[in-house]
Amino acid sequence: MTTETDFCGCATSLPSAEAASAWDAMVRAFLAHGAATPDHLGQVLELAPDFAQAYAAKGLFCLLLGRSELVETAREMLVAARVAAERVPQLPREAAYTDALAAWLEGHPSKSGDILNGILSDTPRDALAMKLVQAIFFVLGRPDAMRASLETIQTSWQDHPAKGYFKGCYAFTLEETGEYALAEKTGREGLLMAPDDAWGLHAVAHVYDMTARAEDGLYWLSGREAAWAHCNNFRYHVWWHIALMHLDLGQADKALALYDAEIRKDETDDYRDISNAASLLSRLEIEGVDVGKRWQELAAISENRTGDGCLVFADLHYMLSLIGGGRNDAVSTLLGRMGRDAARLDSEAAKITRHPGLSAANGLEAFGEGQYAQAYLNLSAARSDMQTIGGSHAQRDVFERLTIEAALRGGYLDAAERLLGDRTHRRGGAQDGYTDRRLSLISAARGGSDAPRMALVHGA
Repeated sequence: MTTETDFCGCATSLPSAEAASAWDAMVRAFLAHGAATPDHLGQVLELAPDFAQAYAAKGLFCLLLGRSELVETAREMLVAARVAAERVPQLPREAAYTDALAAWLEGHPSKSGDILNGILSDTPRDALAMKLVQAIFFVLGRPDAMRASLETIQTSWQDHPAKGYFKGCYAFTLEETGEYALAEKTGREGLLMAPDDAWGLHAVAHVYDMTARAEDGLYWLSGREAAWAHCNNFRYHVWWHIALMHLDLGQADKALALYDAEIRKDETDDYRDISNAASLLSRLEIEGVDVGKRWQELAAISENRTGDGCLVFADLHYMLSLIGGGRNDAVSTLLGRMGRDAARLDSEAAKITRHPGLSAANGLEAFGEGQYAQAYLNLSAARSDMQTIGGSHAQRDVFERLTIEAALRGGYLDAAERLLGDRTHRRGGAQDGYTDRRLSLISAARGGSDAPRMALVHGA
């Protein structure tokens, strides 16, 4: 029996105003990437132990973390949700969350996203469904679906109390689909409405990355630390963006200092934190920067994650870390497990592992061994489908850069130039510092200078 509504105006089967308040706090924290999200969810389960949607939400949160040990926790949450639903009848909207969890556990995260998107067809103001759809389609590398989902429900959010977070999500989808000017405008508007929306803040940072405006990006983020100080590990990602901007401006020392002071100060083992760190170290090494022993910490963590197989995006960043740390046996272990996963026909993850996952992983291994021609052939074979591994354009750009570097060092100068041109085209025609430096190397190498040729070989 429905007794309470949430802050979005959606009917729920929550048993009390106190439980509804805790639920609202959880949803608001999730919208803001707040570190307090699990605490609020725990409170909901204490106050409403038979609220099935809370168990389903926890299971979906676990799967989004991309850790093999949490898959079992998600399965336990599915059982708990079904048991709770037998005790207290659910609304159809609430029951759909359990269906979405079940679909993902069956190996079909896209179906999970579609089910949650279906909730929005009937209840477009459901903020939790809105944000979960964005999270799942982001993991699946589907920015068009992210954008379409929001545009379908946009009119229902004109007076929504969480409209600022909606705008932050919309800004990110606009950026990922190439609408840079509108993305910047929308993200700025959203942050005025929701000053703690780190996602919206970082959506504007993505615009500056894609349009080669690093100085503007640093100005935008300067003094806005309060927008991400409350966050979970997402705060490391915002610092990562700042480091990338410094690197684009040729300020490698500042990027490396941020790596130590912010990005890896806590040495966490979340795959998203590893991806921030590994991709930054890779970019630094491409620019000829000596990163010292920093790879070793990442490699030790990644060696313990070689059996995960939850997300190809994570696997490839573990691969970068293992190669950087010289863990050759672990590299082989990870490649072997990916090969076994690829042979399975029962999940979407297996399909992505087959392609582009294995081609990219083999290319990274070859690059680490100095076999640049082989690295280029493998990485370029994966390139057209790399979006399916998930993440953003900025996150996947490390693989784009390594493909270009492999072409340069493997002697494929024409191919490297074409890749740079295509990369610039897909970034709205903006030519960043990395592209300028690589084009200069190509030009000098063609002119016969010994120094640039050595730079191409050694990555200086």
